[in-house]
Formats: sequence, C-alpha cells, structure tokens
Amino acid sequence: MQLRHATLHQLRIFLAVARHSSFARAAEALHLSPPTLSLQVKQLSETVGQPLFEQLGKKIFLTAAGQTLAEACEDIEGRMERLSQDLAALQGVERGSLKLAILTTVKYTVPKLLGGFCAAHPGIDVAMLVGNRENLLQRLAANQDDLYIMGQPPDNMDVVCEDFADNPLVLVAPPNHPLVGKKKLAPQRLMNQPFILREPGSGTRLTAERFFAAQGVTLKNRLEVGSNEAIKQTVAGGLGLAVLSSTTVVSELALGELVLLDVLGFPLIRRWHVVYPRGKRLSAAALAFKAWLFEHREQRPAGIA
Repeated sequence: MQLRHATLHQLRIFLAVARHSSFARAAEALHLSPPTLSLQVKQLSETVGQPLFEQLGKKIFLTAAGQTLAEACEDIEGRMERLSQDLAALQGVERGSLKLAILTTVKYTVPKLLGGFCAAHPGIDVAMLVGNRENLLQRLAANQDDLYIMGQPPDNMDVVCEDFADNPLVLVAPPNHPLVGKKKLAPQRLMNQPFILREPGSGTRLTAERFFAAQGVTLKNRLEVGSNEAIKQTVAGGLGLAVLSSTTVVSELALGELVLLDVLGFPLIRRWHVVYPRGKRLSAAALAFKAWLFEHREQRPAGIA
C-alpha cells in the first residue's frame, strides 16, 4: 500500500462521495463528470489496496477501510482549512475565504449586508448557501461552513450562538378575508381558520404552533408548503392564513396583495442568530463578517431591528 501516491484531489473526491453517499451527487457538487469521478475513486482504492465502497441494491456504503479513510480525510480537510486560515491571518482580514449557510427566510436581509461587506473587503472570497433548517443543521453537524445564520438554534448540538437582530413573525391574510380590519382579535377567533404552514421542523412553524397551543388553539393545517414564496402566493389566492417573518412580506403588504391581521400577541418576536460549533477557530474573514453583522444591523429594513 503506497498511500503517499494518493493525491489531495483524490481524497477530496472520495470524501465528497462519502458525504453524499452517491457518485452522481458528488460529481454534481464537484462539477466533475461521473466517469472522471469514478476513475479517481477507483485509482484511490487501488492505492489503498482495499475496496472503499460496497453497493447494496441501489445504495452505496463505506467499507471498514472506507470509513477509516473518510475519518482521515476529515482530519486532513480540517488541517488544510486551518492552514488556509493561518496564511490568511498573516495577510490580515483583506485576504481569505468565508463560507456562509443561511436560512431561506434570511435571504431577504443578509445578502444585502453581505454585499456591503464584500465591497469593503474585496479580497475575501465568499460562498453562501441558502437552505431550510434541516439542511443547515446537517451542514452544521458536519462543520461544512464558517458561520450559520438561523432563527432557532439547535438544542442538541454544542454550539456558540449569538443573537444579533429581531425577527418579528406576523399573521397575514388575503385582502378579502372576513377578519381583515377587525381590531385586537383573540387568538381563539382563529380556531377553525385554515392555515398554510411550512414543513415540519421549520422554526417559524414551531414558534407559531407553540404560541397558539399556549392559547388553547390547534392550528387547522390546510396545506404544507416548503417555501415562503409559495406560501405568500397561496395565501394571496385565498386558501388560508399564514405566519411569516415580516421581512418576507414587505413588498406584498405594500402592494396590497396581503394584509396583516390584528391578533393579540402578534407580532411574535424571535431573534436571528449567528451560530458555529463550539471550539471552532474562526478565520479572520469570519470574525470580520460576524462583527459586520452586529455593526450594521441598524441598517436593516423596518421590523428587523
């Protein structure tokens, strides 16, 4: 076994396949053709002298040798990342890279702040992923990014969590809804009203359900939708009510496509948090962006704080 003949490129490809449990998805993520990726994994397997994957049905799994190699690749990737950070630190904050993962709802605010940050620090390479809560938690558990921005921090992970801005949740209805214009509605008035909800596990949905449960109200789930944009269109079409972050409905309220309901207890005030694994050594670029978030939060649109 001549492991010294293995290349970093091969190890990176192998680790992508191990993480995705799929040659096709790994090839897509790395922008490689499937044959090229498969050849690199085959050559690495020959170098190791043992099979790295086994196929059961249509699924692939790591062999014992593959699992051992994957753990070593994680260590190597972490060490290379620290090396990159150390070299960037020697050049100051004007060099380096920043990897962000943000909740879909935050895409209405954070990218604007990121634009200002990039303009102030043009030498920093930035990559940003937008995903739902489940996606972000998976990436956080795998330590795939520098910083994560989400509404509700995980309870079962050892993380550093700093809240930096309000995230008010409002109750919206179509303009012709019979409750529009009513003042100080009791939450109980919504007992039999149909609601358009996000997918289970969504922070916004969890907050709304907890609030109404405390008021003795069980939400009538008419439809589950996986994106805020689809929820807004569904509500505007008259299919039900929805609880959404105020940042997502600014345009629709201004155009009269949606209307706020005056319900006691609303808006529900949540907070946006910047999150990262405890013990993670943040790069100079990540520290600079975290400071930028706190310094420029007063520039957010109304309702964000």
